[in-house]
Amino acid sequence: MVPKAKKGDSAPPKAKAKAKALKAKKAVLKSVHSLKRQPKYPRKSAPRRNKLDHYAIIKVPLTTESAMKKREDNNTLVFIVDVKANKHQFKQAVKKLYDISVAKVNTLIRPDGEKKAYIWLAPDYDALDVVNKIGII
Repeated sequence: MVPKAKKGDSAPPKAKAKAKALKAKKAVLKSVHSLKRQPKYPRKSAPRRNKLDHYAIIKVPLTTESAMKKREDNNTLVFIVDVKANKHQFKQAVKKLYDISVAKVNTLIRPDGEKKAYIWLAPDYDALDVVNKIGII
């Protein structure tokens, strides 16, 4: 239970606490550490280039027998991809390069150090049609 306010108090304790918190917030915003930086010149001569663009993420499609079986049975494309890239980047790269939507992505790192990505296509796309359009087979 909240104690009742005395006659001398002008505001209830919650209002006082709120006012105190707002005052502290304003003080923090005015402090040295919260000022927005406006440098006179950029500290780097050129902005850093993104080394993992869509063409660098997907290296090569796999055309092995097991990859063919995945295409036919599971509606899945198999690619060798960059080791540093992640599943979201694979999904975006396939969408941009081949204009197809992706249901999900599974990955593994092979014993030779390469990363393999299994790209599961959305139900409205057929993997064999996509492969023919891309020119893998």
